Amino acid sequence: MIKSLSVLGCTGSIGTQTLDAARQLGLRVEALAAHSNIKLLEAQAREFKPRFVAVYEEEAARALKRALADTEIAVASGAGGLKDAAEHFGDCVVTALSGAVGLRPTLAAMRAGRRIALANKETLVCGGSLVMARAKETGTEIIPVDSEHSAIFQCLAAQGDRRCLKRIILTGSGGPFRGKVLAEMEGVTPKRAIRHPNWKMGAKISVDSATLMNKGLEFIEAMHLFGVSPEQIEVIIHPESIIHSMAVFDDGCVMAQLGVPDMKLPIRYALTYPERAESDVPAPDFAQLGKLHFFEPDLTNFPCLKLAMDCAKFGGTASAVMNAANEKAVAAFLSGETDFLSIYELAYEAVSKLSSPGQSSLEEIEEADFETRAFVRARIREERGREQFLIEN
Repeated sequence: MIKSLSVLGCTGSIGTQTLDAARQLGLRVEALAAHSNIKLLEAQAREFKPRFVAVYEEEAARALKRALADTEIAVASGAGGLKDAAEHFGDCVVTALSGAVGLRPTLAAMRAGRRIALANKETLVCGGSLVMARAKETGTEIIPVDSEHSAIFQCLAAQGDRRCLKRIILTGSGGPFRGKVLAEMEGVTPKRAIRHPNWKMGAKISVDSATLMNKGLEFIEAMHLFGVSPEQIEVIIHPESIIHSMAVFDDGCVMAQLGVPDMKLPIRYALTYPERAESDVPAPDFAQLGKLHFFEPDLTNFPCLKLAMDCAKFGGTASAVMNAANEKAVAAFLSGETDFLSIYELAYEAVSKLSSPGQSSLEEIEEADFETRAFVRARIREERGREQFLIEN
């Protein structure tokens, strides 16, 4: 088991639960990194006493530096601060940042030989080929934290030989709007969209679960992480969220990992692998559950999943463009600048107009990310301007 951690995204849902696990397991926290929530970050820094803290937003970093002036904790800012937190601290780097910003720090941590506890799926969505090539070069352990990928990882660890893996079955709850059609989702508010039936998560990932984009991102992540083709991945809706995913082997046998829907389990496994540590999470009560249900995903009324599958097959920068467009569109939805159904429309338009084929460098991926965000911002401004014109006239 590892002895020390660097936690990127320490103030988010996965980050705070990782620190809970570190507290219980007696792991040393050497570095913390967050976007801008310095109130919580200061409290975490004073409790865990890391050697280094990074804040992405410059002004927030300056405020935190003043707040921690009575300590010996070094405070850095910006993308460079995130990179330093990943590269120079901890046996294991937990990448729980939200969005494509996690790609460079992850690559830096791999270059330094750290174990990666991967909770930032956008790293593989945007730069999967680069990341997996770097992992092979450096011999880096990547332990997935997403419950679905942790499930597959555990199935393959139990099997002991990945060569006989035939197919992956990714399960998903279906989100808060399972069974609804597009017309029923018009006018959906952020409050309704983030009300996930099974999981307690941050706002962005909750919206992604509502559109099924999250399952699409996981589809792309699984393709890279386990070295399979898009045709070898199947998505199944499983409302109870007890089976977290399954591996199908050459002989027709299916291995599944089951557990209650609680992120404590995959987080702890990533920190203790290849061992397991006792936790306070109970096993499922199957007699009380009675039945488990499975359905085909509805790609017509939840087109974000289909878009992600298509991007996985297209390759090039398509997945990076889709991810960037989705990030901007979801942020706009949460702030009231656009509506729920526009999330797919903006992502589809961006992918159609901005994607390029072929193997992409890190710089090309980042350029596509930047260009896409600017494109989506402009489209949202245009739409808001049109709506205002119609109101006034």
